[in-house]
Amino acid sequence: MKPRRFRDLAVFGVALVVLAADQMSKYWVRNSLVLGVPYNPIPWLRPVLSLTYVTNTGASFGLFPQLGRLYTLIALAVIAFIVFFYRHLPLRSWLVQISLGMQLGGAIGNNLVDRLWHGWVIDFIDLNFWPLQEWPVFNLADSSVVVGTCILAYYLLLDSSVTTVEDDERA
Repeated sequence: MKPRRFRDLAVFGVALVVLAADQMSKYWVRNSLVLGVPYNPIPWLRPVLSLTYVTNTGASFGLFPQLGRLYTLIALAVIAFIVFFYRHLPLRSWLVQISLGMQLGGAIGNNLVDRLWHGWVIDFIDLNFWPLQEWPVFNLADSSVVVGTCILAYYLLLDSSVTTVEDDERA
C-alpha cells in the first residue's frame, strides 16, 4: 500500500473508531441514564468517577450557550482544516496520524453530529477527585480531541526530525 493511502487509512480509520465509540456511548447514555442524576455502576469508584447525563449547548465548560449555531460552523471549519491540511504534516509519523484521527473523530462526533442531531452536546463523564472536583462533565469525543492535541504537541515539540510532505517527497 502506498504511504499516502496508508496515512489516509490511519487518519480516517482512527477518526471512524473515535466517532463510533463516541456515538455509541452517547446512545447508551440517552437510553440508560436519567438526565442530571449521577450513576455509579462500580460503587468504590464513586468518589472518583460517576456517569452523569448532562447536555451542553455552549462551548467547552458550557461557555457562551447562546452561540450554539456558531459552534456548528466552527466545527465545520476545524474539520475542514484537519482534512485538507493534514497532508502537510510528516508522512512517516504514526503518532501524528493517530493524533489527527483522534482530533477529527472527536470534532465530528462532539461538535458536529451532536449539535446537528440534538442541538446540544451530550456529556456524561464526571470526574470527582482532587483537583478535578469542580471539573465540568465531558464525553469521549472531548477526551479524544484533548488527547490527540497533546500527542501532536508532544510530537511537534520533542521530535527534531519533523518534516513536511514536501520534504519527504524531495528525499
